[in-house]
Amino acid sequence: MQTPRGAASLSGVFAALLAGAVLVAGCSTQQRTAQQQTAGWSNNRLYSEARDERNSGSYDRAVELYNVLEGRAAGTTLAQQAQLEKAYAYYQNGDPGPALATLDRFIQLNPASPALDYAYYLKGVVHFSESSGGWLSFLTKQEIAERDQRAAKASFDAFKELITRFPESRYASDARRRMVYIANAMSESELAIATYYYKQGAYVAAINRAQSTVSNYDGTPSQEKALAILAQSYAALGLDQPRDDTLRVLETNFPESPYLKQNYSGKPKSWWQLW
Repeated sequence: MQTPRGAASLSGVFAALLAGAVLVAGCSTQQRTAQQQTAGWSNNRLYSEARDERNSGSYDRAVELYNVLEGRAAGTTLAQQAQLEKAYAYYQNGDPGPALATLDRFIQLNPASPALDYAYYLKGVVHFSESSGGWLSFLTKQEIAERDQRAAKASFDAFKELITRFPESRYASDARRRMVYIANAMSESELAIATYYYKQGAYVAAINRAQSTVSNYDGTPSQEKALAILAQSYAALGLDQPRDDTLRVLETNFPESPYLKQNYSGKPKSWWQLW
């Protein structure tokens, strides 16, 4: 018997929906089980047991207990603490998505919490960890022009929010150090992409990336080389005025730069002659 057109795709959709329903049902069942198992527990015992589970590496179990505690202690500082520690348990378990969702919910629902600085800090840390596969992907075989900096930027923004709103926070010092690291890494990423485009003869794209490095990452070590790429790309396109303007900026900010000795009269014979 011939299968009607579209039946296969419909059955696939049904299977996916069924699998999702089973997953949700499984989570609900686990949560009900946790509630039943802890029915006679005090909130303090719940918190202590959840923390013990997390410290022992049983992150899924810890999350279950934190969820129960959130419900029972709703509206209290203990519920807020449970929510933050649940986010940290997700992070420790390598689940950045649920960790970030939990932190965003905490920030939205608890704008006056004394732990708000920690929520922003942990959000930055989670993104910081997540971004290691993005702007550091030049260590892999991934094409350099395809690197994703969104997680790194999100990390930077979370740390910036922390130090702007809570400059005296105990987490501010580490956040500042991480921001410097992120800025340097992101500028190196932009510079690497600009270099990639320059090698390919895509001078307009190289200019855009080099300008991004110069404009967005002031004070980073990448500035000097970015200006050199920018000047050489302008030269390759026969744009003398912006080339000269860029060289003046390079000379003003890096008077001892070896790039000032290069030939910027036009396209070099080989890209490596630039550095």
